Amino acid sequence: MKRIASWLLLAAMLPATAQNVTYNGQMGDRALLVIDGQPKVLSPGQSFGGVKVDSVGADEARVHVNGHSVSLKQGTPVNLGGGGGGGDGTEIILSAGPGGHFWTSGTINRGAVRFVVDTGATNISMSAADADRLGVNYRNGERGMANTANGVVPIYFATLTSVRIGDVEVYNVRATIHEAPMEFMLLGNSFLSHFAMERVGDTMKLTKKY
Repeated sequence: MKRIASWLLLAAMLPATAQNVTYNGQMGDRALLVIDGQPKVLSPGQSFGGVKVDSVGADEARVHVNGHSVSLKQGTPVNLGGGGGGGDGTEIILSAGPGGHFWTSGTINRGAVRFVVDTGATNISMSAADADRLGVNYRNGERGMANTANGVVPIYFATLTSVRIGDVEVYNVRATIHEAPMEFMLLGNSFLSHFAMERVGDTMKLTKKY
């Protein structure tokens, strides 16, 4: 029994392995990473959340996680399959990137995605290609039309089973799907309305309300 108790105590003390990581470029010989929604600047040999940087390049970084070497392409979020907590967290901290925009990696229905915060967007917005990749069932659902720079285009509406950033998870989130390609997903008010937002300088704190 003492041995079992010792193992349980050790497990509780160990840091949880990160679930999602995005490589956003390099700063000298250091990697600009977003790990479970937290921006980090790490040199080769340094680690955070169970992610250890092995090497850094202009368009790619290699990291070590769970005993495996993983290649990260710049700007492409990767789901590392870690535990990342139970999704019952209540706070998200974001740092402003180039242009003052707040970027973060996350998951939709357990699939890795990259968001930019957009308080002007009614819903989480994504392209049809991303919706198909994530297994979002939308084509037989509600439809609408939207005015864009390219004219009036059809859109679809769907409900996402879960949206997660770091260890914070929200269920049954409304989404808008566009046929046109999108470089990134908009983290709109169907998700943000669940949080109290506070911005101080280049940092944004989202505290879950419900």
